[in-house]
Amino acid sequence: MPIHDQGYRRYGGGKARGQGWLVIARAGVRNVIGKRAFLALLLMAWAPFFFRAVQIWASSTLQQAAFLAVTAETFRQFLDQQGIFVFFVTVYIGAGLIANDRRANALQIYLSKPLTRTEYVFGKLAVLMTFLLFVTWVPAILLLIVQIAFTGNFTFFKNNFFLFPAITVFAFLQVTMVATTMLALSSLSNSSRYVGILYAGVIFFSSAIYGVLYAVTRSTMFSWISFPANLEQLGNVIFRQPLRYDTPWPVSLFMIVLVIVLSGVVLERRVRGVEVVA
Repeated sequence: MPIHDQGYRRYGGGKARGQGWLVIARAGVRNVIGKRAFLALLLMAWAPFFFRAVQIWASSTLQQAAFLAVTAETFRQFLDQQGIFVFFVTVYIGAGLIANDRRANALQIYLSKPLTRTEYVFGKLAVLMTFLLFVTWVPAILLLIVQIAFTGNFTFFKNNFFLFPAITVFAFLQVTMVATTMLALSSLSNSSRYVGILYAGVIFFSSAIYGVLYAVTRSTMFSWISFPANLEQLGNVIFRQPLRYDTPWPVSLFMIVLVIVLSGVVLERRVRGVEVVA
């Protein structure tokens, strides 16, 4: 009786391109929602939203609270406050997105089916970006709606019409950089714990290097070294606020784009189907 090779082989049939990523995204979102610890983290991430909603109500209805009046800077500050929750959500969800698949040799199974590498990466990226936008873009937009509802007119919205595109552009820029960086790091290891530590190290180490240079030179020109500082600089530009650092904002934008591109290169090299050796 002939013995057939049962090793890894590429799928030879047709591929329904453009839909595979959605299957991965849906499965990933359902898996995360089913974890109580993460739901508790989401509840904490929305606490600042309720605090700001109370602030808007008070400033709109109580004369004594007029000093709490909402401005464009309020929304900028809110997104700044969400930064800590962006970090925790990124580590909790993103660290194991690819690392767990690598540990279980699941990449070979994914890529032997009618699924391209691009669809696999975008599916995993969609899982992380969905929840990151849920703690940044969604509450910020809802705050804008709450402000309109409590004041009973569109005066603030008309005077600050740029807020909607500003919130959208900044939130998607932040989420894209953070998600692609984490996904690239997740593809480098089989351990989600190691990936989480590595991501935290990249964020804090870049800020620490900038802090040392600032202490030596007393200049903020080196803020481009810090990942958070680049986002802060771009955020102030987008929200029409005074710049926080001396670094030209195009340099900060270049660094963010560079990080996204380099993350894409890492993912292109690391997400590959290889033969399973039994």
